[in-house]
Amino acid sequence: MNVIIKECNYNDILELRRNVMYPEKDLEYVKVENDQDKSGNTIHLGLYENENEKPISIVSLFLSKEENEMQFRKFATKVDCQNKGYGTMLLSYVINYAKTNSIKRIWCNARTEKSDFYIKKFNFNPTNQKYIKDGREFIILERTL
Repeated sequence: MNVIIKECNYNDILELRRNVMYPEKDLEYVKVENDQDKSGNTIHLGLYENENEKPISIVSLFLSKEENEMQFRKFATKVDCQNKGYGTMLLSYVINYAKTNSIKRIWCNARTEKSDFYIKKFNFNPTNQKYIKDGREFIILERTL
C-alpha cells in the first residue's frame, strides 16, 4: 500500500472531521481551539493514497513545547476506509514524529468505545479522567515516550 502522509489543507480536515465524527453537525461545530494557531504549535496531518486527492485519514497535533507533550485530536478515517490499516499508519507516524521531536508525553481524548484501539495497538494507558460530551463518553489516554 503506497500512501503519503503530509500536512493537510484545513478545509479538508474540517470536512472529514464532520463527515466521520459528527455528520449531523455543521463545519463550525468541529472546529477546536487553536486549530488555526500560527505559531507552529498546531499541525494538521492527512494520509493520502494519491497526493492530488482528499485525505483518507486525518489528525490534528497540538504541541506544548513548554511541557514537552503533544495532544492529538480529531483523529478520523473515512468510514469506507476504516479497518484497512490507514489509521494505524497515521497514528504510527504521529508517534514517530513525537519521538523524533523529543516529545515525552502524547495524549488524547478518546471515545470510550474506541479506547481499545489505542491501548492494545499503541500501548496508551487509560487515566481516571472521563467525561461525557454530546451523549458520548470520553476517556483521556496517555503514553510516555
